[in-house]
Amino acid sequence: MCTVTFIPGSGSICLVSNRDEKKFRADALQPAEYVVNGVRLLYPRDADAGGTWIALHENGTAVVLLNGGLQAHEPTPPYQKSRGIILLEMISSAKPTSYFDQTDLRGIEPFTAVVWEQHMLFECIWEGSGKHINPRDREKSHIWSSVTLYDESIRRKRESWFREWLTVYPAPTLDEILDFHRFTGDGDSHNDLLMNRNGEVFTVSITGMEICKDRGMMEYLDMKNMRRSYTGLRFTEPQLRQGV
Repeated sequence: MCTVTFIPGSGSICLVSNRDEKKFRADALQPAEYVVNGVRLLYPRDADAGGTWIALHENGTAVVLLNGGLQAHEPTPPYQKSRGIILLEMISSAKPTSYFDQTDLRGIEPFTAVVWEQHMLFECIWEGSGKHINPRDREKSHIWSSVTLYDESIRRKRESWFREWLTVYPAPTLDEILDFHRFTGDGDSHNDLLMNRNGEVFTVSITGMEICKDRGMMEYLDMKNMRRSYTGLRFTEPQLRQGV
């Protein structure tokens, strides 16, 4: 939920997320299928609050969470709900962008949601006092780094790493994208993509999601326990993707 990439491919798109968390957070549950508000979703489950940071709907819609909005904020708990619960409410709705636009988010900590919806890409930003829904070019690759952990100079550096890597891997597989999320950096463990800040905050998992015409798949790397899992979700017949 702190580093996210979007990469379009031939007949598919990939969304990958690094989850950077404090050491006292409980281990998440690996991706599994759940029924939420009457629809099937695939997501890893946060063991503390029960929400998630990345999820896939049976109709091919997907959302990924980043902490923070446009700039770093000072947390002011308690909050009404966790951002992971808000993400589940968004993805289980008919249109996540509409849900975001219409829902009162006062009392929710600032966040950014990257949304893949009806063959289009959006970023939905809640700043704590205002909202933004920004279309992004679905034909191009993108990277986001959370403003709560990475200042502007580090975010620009990560963007340059991403662009350089794309020159070597212009049409990467999901596993190659996962390797980018694991191994990219310049030796600064505080700010490399697989980050570790003195064992207090570190990358606990990497989740890769590939969405094709009629199905989606999640590859989950548990970096704390060094486990890997693969889970798929076949999309509902009336809503088969006609091209991604």
